[in-house]
Amino acid sequence: MTDLPLSPAAAPKRRLAMGILHFPMTRLIIGIVAFVIASIAASFVARTIDPSHAGVPRVAAATVTAVIFIAIYLAFTTFVERRGNVEFALRGAVSELAAGLAIGAILFSIVVALIWALGGYQVLSTRGAEVLVPGVALSIVSGVTEEILLRGLFFRLIEEWLGSWAALLLSAALFGALHLGNPNASLLAGFAIALEAGIMLAAIYMVTRRLWAAIGVHAAWNFTQGGIYGIAISGNDTPGLLVPRITGSELLTGGAFGAEASLPAMLVATAFGIGVVAYAARRGQIIAPSWVRHRHLAAAHS
Repeated sequence: MTDLPLSPAAAPKRRLAMGILHFPMTRLIIGIVAFVIASIAASFVARTIDPSHAGVPRVAAATVTAVIFIAIYLAFTTFVERRGNVEFALRGAVSELAAGLAIGAILFSIVVALIWALGGYQVLSTRGAEVLVPGVALSIVSGVTEEILLRGLFFRLIEEWLGSWAALLLSAALFGALHLGNPNASLLAGFAIALEAGIMLAAIYMVTRRLWAAIGVHAAWNFTQGGIYGIAISGNDTPGLLVPRITGSELLTGGAFGAEASLPAMLVATAFGIGVVAYAARRGQIIAPSWVRHRHLAAAHS
């Protein structure tokens, strides 16, 4: 009979299986496999919706991709981790997303203002609003998918195992390393991405413990960079409303990779990220490594 209690002989095996599944690295591997499948599905759907990669269908395809990734993430937290929806909780979603969008746009505008003040950026002409479409599509996809994978999955599970500081370091390093395969990338560009965006976006997640604000910052940073100021996004040329002339050293402008690899971006975004990390620390949101938490829990029960 299938409804009989589990026999004593089988119980240790079940406990062992559940213990293995509970281990953060096991869940991380399962999550990576799930999102490889999600990427394949999203790519197929996107090609079906937008075979020409242009116009409004491109934004629709990007939106569907984002929805697929969110659905897979919610399925992962529900059926694998067996917990409720935290990272995409609807309460406060609108305000956090709006705040993130504003922060991302303002921060990158400050970066461009610094480059302009130092003679590295000049507006030559403007384009029509139709050029915003590719920037919107790219920002939706990068903001949602990369934040789910890097902060919602990698940072969160590494933090659960090794603690906040190790997760911050490792997720930032991974984020920078993943950009080394982009066009016009360099070691400086990878380091800049790790330093500025890796720290800042993880810090925002640490404070909110949801993904809305981090998605907003990431998406708005990319859209403002390419869609408004016409600067390459992580090495990918994206036409924007403004047609610029960018001159000067790569340290000032970021060169062909884009302003993300510039000294102004590193200073502005890293300073903001460190400030958010300090705020998280003051609020007691730094998580200790798992063995430290277990030792404290054991001491409390002794």
